Amino acid sequence: MYGSEKRMGSVMLKRRFFLFGVLASGLAACSSKFKSYRGPQVTRVVVQKGQRKVYLMSGGDVIRSYDMGMGWAPQGHKQFEGDGKTPEGIYFIDRRNPNSNYHLSVGISYPNRRDYENAVSQGRKPGGDIFIHGEGGKRTSPKRDWTAGCIAVKDKEIEEIYAMVREGTPIHINV
Repeated sequence: MYGSEKRMGSVMLKRRFFLFGVLASGLAACSSKFKSYRGPQVTRVVVQKGQRKVYLMSGGDVIRSYDMGMGWAPQGHKQFEGDGKTPEGIYFIDRRNPNSNYHLSVGISYPNRRDYENAVSQGRKPGGDIFIHGEGGKRTSPKRDWTAGCIAVKDKEIEEIYAMVREGTPIHINV
């Protein structure tokens, strides 16, 4: 090989490594479940159980909306552990779980004091661990309402919600 051919071979090899690196980092970014969000702040989450919809709101504007599933017994307010109902009322997003069995999840502050006192007054536990979560390959039923009381969306949708909603955001769960 002459000097110019050697340099050209070296340049080609560097280009291949550069293109491979760009492609690999691009694929890694696409496959990550952790998205970033730079839009308007989500000031509240509104859940309409009857419509099976979740709305992310900024002030009075809907930023995003999603179809959803709920607890396997969706009518009425969650009162007890194991009742299969999704709570109704005003709560807060109180935690985030990047290691959820259901892809990703954001926690809802159920039970509140009233929920707790109501259940205890009847000798029962109110239940807990209510989340908005993905499916994570764990969907146990072809039915739309399949959770134990949580709000379920598709995995790609919980990735958006997880990126957009912060702890302390109010969530209004309506009939």
